[in-house]
Amino acid sequence: MMGVIGRFMHGELATNIVGRPKLWYAISGALILFSILGLFVRGLHPGVEFTGGSVFTIEGANHVTISEVRESVAETAGGTPIVQEAGGNWRVTTHPLSAAEVASVQKNVAADFGIQVTQVNAESIGSTWGGDVTKKAWQALVVFMILIIAYLSVAFEWRMALAAVVALFHDLVITAGVYAWSGFEVTPATLLGFLTILGYSLYDAVVVFDMIKEVTKPLNENSKISYSQAANQAVSSTLVRSLNTTLVAILPVAAILFIGTTVLGAGTLKDLSLALFVGMIVGTYSSLCVATPMLVQLKEREPLYKQLRDNIARREASPKRQAKEIRPTDEDDDAEEDASAVDGEPAGDTTDEEAAEQARQTVVKVVQTGPRNQPRKGTRSSRRP
Repeated sequence: MMGVIGRFMHGELATNIVGRPKLWYAISGALILFSILGLFVRGLHPGVEFTGGSVFTIEGANHVTISEVRESVAETAGGTPIVQEAGGNWRVTTHPLSAAEVASVQKNVAADFGIQVTQVNAESIGSTWGGDVTKKAWQALVVFMILIIAYLSVAFEWRMALAAVVALFHDLVITAGVYAWSGFEVTPATLLGFLTILGYSLYDAVVVFDMIKEVTKPLNENSKISYSQAANQAVSSTLVRSLNTTLVAILPVAAILFIGTTVLGAGTLKDLSLALFVGMIVGTYSSLCVATPMLVQLKEREPLYKQLRDNIARREASPKRQAKEIRPTDEDDDAEEDASAVDGEPAGDTTDEEAAEQARQTVVKVVQTGPRNQPRKGTRSSRRP
């Protein structure tokens, strides 16, 4: 098993990614369905930056639990506060409170946990700021898509631009779905993570498309391989590079996600790292298994590549190619010897290709002329009158 993995990572094993579009589309369809289900069932949980509210930071209360903090704040603020541990402190988010309610919460928490009122810091956040951030994020996404489509259409062609944009939306939907299932709050850091994975996914797609462009450039109607076969060679040559690049990029993100959030309790890093972690993995998959097969299907509809594919199919189905695939039997060998005797050539050693061709010619000759005349039996003296 390790030997196979080692050969694969060194690029010694060929892969047929382009030839299995139905498999990749089925996997992507299942992931998108899972993500959409998460968005409808669980939904996204906007943070206080988008909904507005009051945030309390409690210091010096390391001896209490999350449930105790939630009960102490809810006793005065009401509702169900969101409690997070961040760097040894407690961060509690509630619905918007008045100045009097904020002061009452501070006094109640300080009395319950035996700390000073000054150790319970409070701040109020309005929803206007979050609305502005959301609006600017959507504007950035639209501008990004327009620029990407224009660039890919000029540098490559519109088919590559279309495949890349489909892969980008594929990555966004799946990342958002995983984010919904995780229950993490959507914060400005989350939006930054989403915009970052768009660029990363596009980077992989451009690398693959550039290689495909170089490999398929010499193709014409007389080429021996089709566009899909050439594209698959290009993907195979860049596969290990893409996987290694993704692995190196994911390792620090995974450290932030699994170590930074559990050991350090950094909530903002958690929001950013989850979006990056999921987006990088899905982005690499989509650039190889979604964008590339879609591009190949679009390109093979062009007259040139469609004719090339038909020419290859005719050559594969020709009698000579069929004869190559069938090894001569013992009867074919006898026919070969007879053919050599008829032609006046010695029946020496021949290659498989020559033997198959001679066998085919012999069969045709026998059908056209019939069997050879056999000599009459007996000696010359017995045949004299």
